[in-house]
Amino acid sequence: MTDPTRSAAFDLLTAVLDRGRPIEEALDALPAMDARDRAAGHRLAASVLRRLGTLDAVMEPFLTKRPPVPVRHVLRLGAAALLLLDSPPHAAVATAVDLARTKGLAPFAGLVNAVLRRISAGGVATLAELDAPRLDTPSWLWSAWGRDARAIATAHQQEAPIDLTLAPGAQAPEGGTELPTGSWRYPPGTRVAELSGFAEGEFWVQDAAAALPARMLAAQPGEMIADLCAAPGGKTAQLAASGARVIAVERDAKRIDRLRENLTRLSLHPGIVHADATLWQPPELLDAVLLDAPCSATGTIRRHPDVLHIKRASDVGALTKLQDKLLDAACAMLRPGGRLVYAVCSLLPAEGAARIDAALARLPLRLVPIPAYGYGVPEAVTGDFTLRTTPALWSDQGGMDGFFAARLERI
Repeated sequence: MTDPTRSAAFDLLTAVLDRGRPIEEALDALPAMDARDRAAGHRLAASVLRRLGTLDAVMEPFLTKRPPVPVRHVLRLGAAALLLLDSPPHAAVATAVDLARTKGLAPFAGLVNAVLRRISAGGVATLAELDAPRLDTPSWLWSAWGRDARAIATAHQQEAPIDLTLAPGAQAPEGGTELPTGSWRYPPGTRVAELSGFAEGEFWVQDAAAALPARMLAAQPGEMIADLCAAPGGKTAQLAASGARVIAVERDAKRIDRLRENLTRLSLHPGIVHADATLWQPPELLDAVLLDAPCSATGTIRRHPDVLHIKRASDVGALTKLQDKLLDAACAMLRPGGRLVYAVCSLLPAEGAARIDAALARLPLRLVPIPAYGYGVPEAVTGDFTLRTTPALWSDQGGMDGFFAARLERI
């Protein structure tokens, strides 16, 4: 009988590595299955994507010739189960052999069995000798991160914890730790939908770093605010919970559905507009705009290791052009004195400080320094008082996503 967890993980790897699809999109395309099997398959596939370079390096000495790509996926899943997830050796090998057979790879079942048995015997020692952070990071990202590359890549080796933002007045579920930023942190693999208060809309999942841009905007009750590129809605929820009049603008129709679903669970009802934010015009000039712009998402690799394999250096040019267009549009939406927070979940300077420098040179905006305490992360405040978080911050507490954010004012 097919193991649904391994089968799902195999399909996710195939979608990401062979077809270049984001893992979340591939997850939505999986056939119906038990939620626990689905979550376990996602976790196994993510473990492979996070450590692909080292897993391949461990396998290499045991392969006399390069097997077909689907067979390599089976071997990668088996090796990850053995070396990263502490599966019992017999079970890890047996399920990988069964997976090969159920995926039409029966002629290679013996190879899978032999290679994984050798990895079970000597793989842990081999793994310890490898430079895992370097092997698991594409060269273009390693170069772009400069002197911080090793610290960032080392932080990516571990599965990310789960962070929650609480609704006003809500009590945190048991088992969490309050962070200096006000977010609550739970262990990796926490089943959020099973936590007390989920169905009642008392919290939403949001990395601690991702919660900072909305805090920087400092929304006030009654203000008219737009959240551009709003899905999945965490920042919209923060703004709406403040009492501001919020318009959430999102271009992607599928992401709009997720945005509505999330906000409905939270009993929040901002305006939702399906539109391209570079073309949309508000009904009146706004008090503030939050722009969490589309980007390379290289700051979210801890949670989305597929980014390592589907993003390319050549993508950045088109993204920075879009970011500039969005900044132009956001500035035009503001009344004089209105506030703008620009944020990207990127670790690439071209998408962060460089975009602000370019915007200040062409738009009627001025940079407003953020406070030195950095909303609970003072080490993230840059020399020009913008915000730069990286996965290497709070390494002893589980890290955080990589974000750049700057606060601006319409002159």
